Amino acid sequence: MSQFSASKATKAAYPLDAPRAEKRAYSVTHHGIEMTDAYAWLRADNWQEVMHQGREVLPDAIESYLEAENAYTNQEMADTETLQNALFEEMKGRIKQDDSSVPSPDGPFAYSSRFIEGGQYPLVVRTPREGGDEVILFDGNKEAEGHAFFRLASTAHSPDHARLAWAVDTKGSEYFTIRVRNLATGEDLSDQIEGTTGGAIWSADSSHFYYTWLDDNHRPCKVFRHKIGTAQSDDALIYEEQDPGFFVGIGKSQSGNHIIIDCHDHETSECYLLDARDNEAKARLIAARESGIEYSVDEGMGILYILTNADGAEDFKLVTAAPTQSGREHWQDMIAHEPGRLILSHEIFKRHLVWMERANGLPRIQIRNIANGAQHAIAFEEEAYALGLGGSLEFDTDVIRFSYSSMTTPSRTYDYNMASRSRTLRKEQEIPSGHDASQYVTRRLMAASHDGVEVPVTLLYRKDTPLDGSAPCLLYGYGSYGISIPASFSTNALSLVDRGFVYAIAHIRGGKEKGFAWYSNGKREKKPNTFKDFIAAGEFLVEQGYTARGRIVAEGGSAGGMLMGAVANMAPDLFSGILALVPFVDVLNTMLDDTLPLTPPEWPEWGNPIASEEDYRTIAAYSPYDQVREQSYPAILAVGGLTDPRVTYWEPAKWVAKLREKRLDDNLLLLKINMDSGHAGASGRFDRLKETALEYAFALKISGKL
Repeated sequence: MSQFSASKATKAAYPLDAPRAEKRAYSVTHHGIEMTDAYAWLRADNWQEVMHQGREVLPDAIESYLEAENAYTNQEMADTETLQNALFEEMKGRIKQDDSSVPSPDGPFAYSSRFIEGGQYPLVVRTPREGGDEVILFDGNKEAEGHAFFRLASTAHSPDHARLAWAVDTKGSEYFTIRVRNLATGEDLSDQIEGTTGGAIWSADSSHFYYTWLDDNHRPCKVFRHKIGTAQSDDALIYEEQDPGFFVGIGKSQSGNHIIIDCHDHETSECYLLDARDNEAKARLIAARESGIEYSVDEGMGILYILTNADGAEDFKLVTAAPTQSGREHWQDMIAHEPGRLILSHEIFKRHLVWMERANGLPRIQIRNIANGAQHAIAFEEEAYALGLGGSLEFDTDVIRFSYSSMTTPSRTYDYNMASRSRTLRKEQEIPSGHDASQYVTRRLMAASHDGVEVPVTLLYRKDTPLDGSAPCLLYGYGSYGISIPASFSTNALSLVDRGFVYAIAHIRGGKEKGFAWYSNGKREKKPNTFKDFIAAGEFLVEQGYTARGRIVAEGGSAGGMLMGAVANMAPDLFSGILALVPFVDVLNTMLDDTLPLTPPEWPEWGNPIASEEDYRTIAAYSPYDQVREQSYPAILAVGGLTDPRVTYWEPAKWVAKLREKRLDDNLLLLKINMDSGHAGASGRFDRLKETALEYAFALKISGKL
């Protein structure tokens, strides 16, 4: 490998050597422990500017290195261009290009979104509820013209249906600008609100909206009230969070009567209530924050319905309180805590309370009649499936919406009448190129981990796939923040399965698939359980003949990318390759940098290595970047985004640089940094498919499936 020059990038002659980032002396000491980091210089000192302005302000040396890595990746993947095109066309062929959502009624109109043939971005539309012509309220394709990146965060129509608030990000940095459209004329008003999280919550009389503002370190810390037709500088500050470890969000009660301000980290929350009918209302505290106590709130008919883990309710319970007497001492149990039955979310309607729960690893929807307490559940019989609660734009309704899918069953959207207990199929996901579910098998298996705990593993494969160890396997995992990975239908995964792959999801600790304890046993000092569970899942698939050692391609993104880095260090011979997407691999350095957007709020998840030597040593022992060593590694493709505020671009860049220095193999090692996007990758639906096509082509290439 040649030494990479840090001068301004010039067009290189082919073939290119693998880039070698310059090593620069750097060290820092914490708790008497010296840490050296030869690639720390890849973190731009002006990273806040980069988030706002992109590559235009990126230091030349860093830009040169990233461009060299991108050029090398393009060169090494050039032999897959035909395959990438075929994969893209396949995945595109499974998308109904003029797809549309089921309209959601709200007062005199029904609102929905749809795509047009060839369009990258959605149209937001509405039709009169009693019949009439569709009106296009927002055309994402038109608005995206001239932008390399365009992401629509949300649209929100005002209660009087006269205006539409819409918010977009054109850099990938997740700083969203809110605009307001007059729906009678189609023209945008002068209102322009910069630096927001992208959500606008309207007041009841449609004259104001509330939004959350991001500071220079990308932390949502203030809630403002904006009066239509006035300047952002005149907006009223409603709430300001003083603790940098807490993030702030806003929502609206199902009744529409209250604005809810939610302050939280990963294990503690605090909520405030504002009367949406009073444009001078002050935020009123519901219950003061207590370390380790979480709660979320909805309101209906003058009663607060609160989901909480208070009083030792590890898997959560539902309580009620009056808005004027909402402290914990006034909470009354409504749905008692039941160990092993995790309540995930709830909504309150005029006549029914609805909540989503998970038991035995599978989701179900519970419905309770408020008047008489009668309760029933919506559940399905498949071995593994995904269920989503869609709710309603209305409060006075007996109809909710939910979606159902499995690894073999395309998504189905139902309207469900809670009074009559009847369901109506409103939409079934169309696969234009065809899909015969009978040709596929989905399984839910249990793999014993290092400590005997059984880890759920969901499988998808073709019926004609040989289960003699010869099949390659893509094994996906996440395992952080209590996020559970659903066993849902994936049109993209079929491109691997149809080429002989076994597609597997390891539901490892750190998620909540088996209750809250499944999460708590995969965080902080117990984080290694996450990695060991994933390795155990892979070894189980080998033992059962679904694949073979060295035939598994592991995939994970964001915190799942940390998992990828950890298992590459711990069990490199189990895997043929690693797909690390926006990988959180530089855990120790990131948790030591309290200026970064997510660091203080994430100390409850990982530990605070600044304040605690024990936390420092715990993180250092598994942090993928710090644990890179002289050994052979699987083939690796790391993907990042330049303006990513969640996992900064320098994490995968530093990791790949260190791997090039330390590894003893000559397996494929590639870095791809999207210079025009952030955490979510490309913004257009087809451009995202091209990124997936590259990733799958990498998996197929290293598996001998070119």
